[in-house]
Amino acid sequence: MKEFTVTKNDAGQRADRFAAKAAPSIPSSLLQKAFRRKDVKVNGHWVKPDVRLSEGDTVRLYIPDGFFDPPAREPAGWLESIKPRLDIVYEDENILLVNKRPGVLCHEAQGWSADTLIAHIQAYAYQSGQWDPGSENSFAPALCNRIDRGTGGIVIAAKNAPALRAMDEMIRARQVDKQYLCVCLGKPEPPAGRLEGWLLKDAAKNQVYVKSGPAPGATFAATDYQVLTTRDGLSLVACRLHTGRTHQIRVQMANAGWPLLGDSKYGREKLNRQHGEHRQLLWSWRLTFAFTSDAGPLAYLAGRTFTVPDVPFVGKYFPNAGLSSAILRIE
Repeated sequence: MKEFTVTKNDAGQRADRFAAKAAPSIPSSLLQKAFRRKDVKVNGHWVKPDVRLSEGDTVRLYIPDGFFDPPAREPAGWLESIKPRLDIVYEDENILLVNKRPGVLCHEAQGWSADTLIAHIQAYAYQSGQWDPGSENSFAPALCNRIDRGTGGIVIAAKNAPALRAMDEMIRARQVDKQYLCVCLGKPEPPAGRLEGWLLKDAAKNQVYVKSGPAPGATFAATDYQVLTTRDGLSLVACRLHTGRTHQIRVQMANAGWPLLGDSKYGREKLNRQHGEHRQLLWSWRLTFAFTSDAGPLAYLAGRTFTVPDVPFVGKYFPNAGLSSAILRIE
């Protein structure tokens, strides 16, 4: 038997999900059987798998001790061994906004890696005394959104479970306004508009296709765009996402005839080579918490806007287009 005390970061979870995270070595089939046999108790009472836990609850799992051996996971001491490299845009007790560099993965696609954004965020939280994994049953600092490996810009991380749940809900409700800057080939016409379509992802190829109408497996996507300036056959474009689909800006801009410079998947390889660009010139540069409903512990962020201080490719290709003027033009 093993006993756990529900902390603030664990509160609100279903009992079965809490148990699976708190004791990851236990096979899911055995955990399901334990609930059926009434071998899981909260505050001394048998509960169903979907019961919600509260802070301070005592959860007991009457399962042989051998199943609680920790699984082989990250290398020992990894939290101390990493020297966090983070460009922090904003930080408080609940969230962290980080300006991710192009080439950095948000999460490792296969297993665990110290070379990911989330690993550096967790190491930073641990080393700064903001997170103690030894006192947590199931929570670790987590990302609320992701951007492609080759894309730079703002990523939101939550430092505690209530903040994670609140931010996830605001993102699902489309109350987090995300704006991007990109460099595309040619000059979009009209210079401002909305791109709409149905996007179908081929998971095996990690490639997205635009459909003109609804199709099995396809999801609707909408992107507003505005040309800020044009120079030497390239355009600096501001984009606002209304949906958050995989490769959304990249594939919709390419489908409209204005692929992003440097995009090896949807762009033009010859021009990419001519300009020496091997990653799409796309940056999540401005974020507004446009909360219109109750954001709970994050309500204090309502209406606040955060921007990155610099987008490298703007100065490289459009030296006279400062970000301050771009903000005024896309409001």
